[in-house]
Amino acid sequence: MKLLLVADLHYTLPQFDWLHAVAPEFDAVVLAGDHLDIASTVPLQAQLVVVLNHLKRLAGQTRLLVSSGNHDLNGRSAAGEKTARWMEQVRRAGISCDGDRLDLDGVQVSICPWWDGPTAQAEVAAQLARDAALRAGRWIWVYHAPPSGSPTSWAGTRHFGDDALVEWIGLYSPDVVLCGHIHQSPFRQGGSWVDRIGSSWVFNAGKQIGPVPCHIEFDVDQGAATWHSLAGSQEVTFAGPAADPTPRELSF
Repeated sequence: MKLLLVADLHYTLPQFDWLHAVAPEFDAVVLAGDHLDIASTVPLQAQLVVVLNHLKRLAGQTRLLVSSGNHDLNGRSAAGEKTARWMEQVRRAGISCDGDRLDLDGVQVSICPWWDGPTAQAEVAAQLARDAALRAGRWIWVYHAPPSGSPTSWAGTRHFGDDALVEWIGLYSPDVVLCGHIHQSPFRQGGSWVDRIGSSWVFNAGKQIGPVPCHIEFDVDQGAATWHSLAGSQEVTFAGPAADPTPRELSF
């Protein structure tokens, strides 16, 4: 299975256009949060219309998996916590998104929403507990924030990771966690696009300017991940006896 990870597009429309060009090459595309940009001069509701159209088009090209991020919050829950209410529109379009568990060519995938308070955090904990009880074989999580203390959450001066995620990884040991959120991690000394916590692998593609987003290509069957950015390309092997979290530089 060929899988593509991208996150933090932040309403960068040329990068959505790039996704349309490459999506048919993959069995699945994961968009791990922050599709919108609260700092944009374009109103959030207008961004939603455009991004929803892009997501629907992408879903017509390949299997699409979408999680929310902190820039995607456009409503409040009954508990008064911020929530990405528009993910319901994504679900109605037939796209796998927040809260979903699915089988992807024999691999279980859990898509987690961004949580903004204790009620939503408890809901994510309950989701992972339910999915853990149904686990059979390999398990991938889509979760916008990377774990605390990981090179994938290092911004150059401090970590900006998720403490709850560290706890959940320790409880359930997913095979792979696909993240975003901290744009600088792959480019800062002490940071990285890949980490291994116990037996779990964590990936964060990062963010860059230009028409092509940072992205990670996975060959899930072969256990290989390749990161591409303006800084170059690197590869790791994340499965089998050759598994090694040290990225190898690639030349083309």
